[in-house]
Amino acid sequence: MVKAFFAALMLGVMVAAGNAYAEGSSAQDSKADPQWAQLNEDQRGVLSPLAGQWDTLRPWQREKMLDIARDYPKMKPEQQQRVQKRLNDWSRMTPFERENIRKKYQQFQALPEDKKQELRKKWREYQSLPESEREALRHEHPELDSVDDLGN
Repeated sequence: MVKAFFAALMLGVMVAAGNAYAEGSSAQDSKADPQWAQLNEDQRGVLSPLAGQWDTLRPWQREKMLDIARDYPKMKPEQQQRVQKRLNDWSRMTPFERENIRKKYQQFQALPEDKKQELRKKWREYQSLPESEREALRHEHPELDSVDDLGN
């Protein structure tokens, strides 16, 4: 039961990460692949957590980030805060951690819709727990210590 709950939590993190991209995602007309120095001031401001690694990102990753930067001014303040937090979190991950997150997100996307809804429900239940209970669960399962940070 506990393992299923934590599996649901991890998938919930993936849903939350995917929602961050989906909220600001749309196809760009230009397939330009600019270097950091070529970004305008607004783009550099939004994407500043990625400054040190921008020039090493793959073109498709840059395109996603530019989509986020383009839509950032239209976001509500709480959405902007969430984007900044997620960019900071993402920038601190190792390539291995990022790849694991991508794989888990893809696994989640492959699930039947009813299973996705069940996992989303479990994630909301976890988020509604008092901090002390969440802390106790994280203590019991240290491998999930960053779940709250990634899911908010």
